[in-house]
Amino acid sequence: MTAEADRELEFATTPNFLTLARMFCVPIVVGLLFFKTPGYDLAAALVFGVASFTDYLDGYIARKQQSVSVYGKLMDPLADKFLVVSSLIMLQELDRLDAVWVIVLICRELAITGLRALASAEGVIMSASTSAKWKTATQMVAIPLMMAKEPLYGIPIYPIGQALLAISIAISVWSAVDYVVEFFRKLPERRRARKAARLAQ
Repeated sequence: MTAEADRELEFATTPNFLTLARMFCVPIVVGLLFFKTPGYDLAAALVFGVASFTDYLDGYIARKQQSVSVYGKLMDPLADKFLVVSSLIMLQELDRLDAVWVIVLICRELAITGLRALASAEGVIMSASTSAKWKTATQMVAIPLMMAKEPLYGIPIYPIGQALLAISIAISVWSAVDYVVEFFRKLPERRRARKAARLAQ
C-alpha cells in the first residue's frame, strides 16, 4: 500500500476532527432553539455560525496539508446536511419558515445526493458547481439570521435572513438543473470511453 493510500485511509486528521465537531454542533443548535427565548436563539445562531466556519476551515486545511481522506469525503457532506436540514426543520417548528421552503430545500438535497451517488457508481465525477457553492454560502448566512430573529443594533436581521434564504432556494433549483444537465452530458461520454477501453483490450 502506498503512502498516498495510507493517508487516504487515515481517520485521525485535523479536517476530520473539525467535521466531527460540526456534527456535534447539530444537537447543540437544536437544543438551544427548543428554549424559544431570544438569548438562546442568539446562542444557537452563534453555534451555527461557528459550525459553518468549520466547513470552510476543514476544506482549507485538507487542501493545504493534502490530507483528503475517504472518511472526510463521506463525513463532510453529511455534516453539512445534518446541520442545515436540522436547522431548517427547527425554524419551521418555530413558525419562522414556511414548510414549503423546507420541503423544496430538503427534496433538492436528497435528489442531488442520489444523483451524485449514481454518477459516482457510473464513474462520472461531478464536482460542486459554482452555483451550488453560492447556495451553501447564502444558506449559512440566512439560517443564523433567522435563528437570532430579534433586531441587532437596529438591524432587522430576520427579514434579511428570509430574503437570503429565498435567494438560496432560487439558486438551489438552478444548481440542481446544472447537476442534472451535467450528469446527462457526461454519462454518455463516460460510457463511450469505457466501451472503447474494453474494445482496445
